[in-house]
Amino acid sequence: MRAHQIMTRHVVGISAQTPIAEAANIMLRCHVSGLPVIDDKGALKGIISEGDFLRRREIGTERRRSAWLEFFAGVGTAATDFVHECGRKVEDVMTANPVTIDEQTPLAEIVQLMQKHRVKRLPVMNGPALVGIITRADILRAVATLAHEIPDPTADDDHIREHISREVYATAWRPAGFQVQVRGGDVHLYGVIFDERARRAAVELAEATSGVKNVHDHLCFVDGYSGFYVASPEDIKAAS
Repeated sequence: MRAHQIMTRHVVGISAQTPIAEAANIMLRCHVSGLPVIDDKGALKGIISEGDFLRRREIGTERRRSAWLEFFAGVGTAATDFVHECGRKVEDVMTANPVTIDEQTPLAEIVQLMQKHRVKRLPVMNGPALVGIITRADILRAVATLAHEIPDPTADDDHIREHISREVYATAWRPAGFQVQVRGGDVHLYGVIFDERARRAAVELAEATSGVKNVHDHLCFVDGYSGFYVASPEDIKAAS
């Protein structure tokens, strides 16, 4: 999946000269958490988001530092903070030169960029032109859409077993002696885990496999130090 398949195409943009109050009202009216800032030629100049309104003098949330922190922060930092907290135009608070992507950027790379730069939205460019924007909400919608796709008609028991086995064995957390049994779409997982997080990962992988109806966890836990053995919660419940 690539950017052009999930991006929001009809993007509301504003000018760097737009008053702060007007920008806030546009965001509220359009139900968006951020806006691209564009010039009169349509070139992207920056991004303004909800976070840019958190430190504002008019609501008493400006940054307050002790005298010694002000000294170490320096005059330049103090001046920049003042402009951000008291500026009246979008250009005073926006993030200039934001990270951007193009229409062919893969979804995996989009997520990596969001995490690396700690941003919630990425403008999508076609050369110098802004053609869309991707937010975390767009990624959430993609997940929801894929989760409701029609199951693969070839996902019979053999295909399911082979797929789960192959995917689990390719991981670093795979259970020891891992085995999969599938009957009419009901999956049974067997093996030994040494970390409870591996149980959840294995079950999640199986549940996400096309054609799976139910997943039964028979993975037993063994403590790597004491050798203490515990059956799976499902097997313990069945035996009680």
